[in-house]
Amino acid sequence: MQSASRPDPVRETLVDILRQLNQAETRHEGQEPEQALELQEIVDRLASQRIPRKQAAVASALGLLVRNDLVRQVGTGAYSWQRQRQTRPRYQITPDGKKWLVEALESANRVR
Repeated sequence: MQSASRPDPVRETLVDILRQLNQAETRHEGQEPEQALELQEIVDRLASQRIPRKQAAVASALGLLVRNDLVRQVGTGAYSWQRQRQTRPRYQITPDGKKWLVEALESANRVR
């Protein structure tokens, strides 16, 4: 049984991924290809924020988010001038993902 004071690591990973995708979408508004992130870009962003996650864990979490329509997979194989190479599958937050993220952040800030 998990202690009430210790956060759920799976939920934290889901929230952290959605945060990164939301930030990418906001930061690159109007530049659709840059509003989505590749798996490795998400892993790198989490690591740069001192939230180390193994790529396999992030990939599993992304799969769960995609299956629940909180994240969508967008185009593959197109050349990206921003990335200077052919892109791999990219992921983008959905409106339902934004809603879930807001609810998750609000519930984390509630006094228990």
